[in-house]
Amino acid sequence: MKIKPVVINFIKTKHTSFEVELQIDNNITFINGDSGTGKSAVFSFLEEFAAENKYMKCLNYLNQKNSYKTSIKKSKGKLFVIDNADLLLDDDMRSYIALDESNQYIIIGRNPTGLILDIDEIYELQSQNINDITLFTLAKSF
Repeated sequence: MKIKPVVINFIKTKHTSFEVELQIDNNITFINGDSGTGKSAVFSFLEEFAAENKYMKCLNYLNQKNSYKTSIKKSKGKLFVIDNADLLLDDDMRSYIALDESNQYIIIGRNPTGLILDIDEIYELQSQNINDITLFTLAKSF
């Protein structure tokens, strides 16, 4: 279900020899990919970036198992970055997120079921080495 971004449409951050540049075209951006492609590393870089950005909140199954639902449902104007979404999001929350017009989401996982996504809202994480810097960007999944 395509909704234009309500919070942020571009993120750029750098951490040591890693750089993340994410162009966000929709309210929900689903990032998938095989193990070892850098998804969790990108999440940790975004978590550092979010520490200084009052509009972002990062969630994963390790630190938000019980309180994430309330946090999402009470928020407006936030960008939630959710790592390991397959472990964290139940069907009820997937449905809520799919219809939420008050917040924006970057969801990292393998299964987009229940999020009512169009094919152009699903991305794979792409990395390339440029002058000893690993640059992470998004590429259309299909």
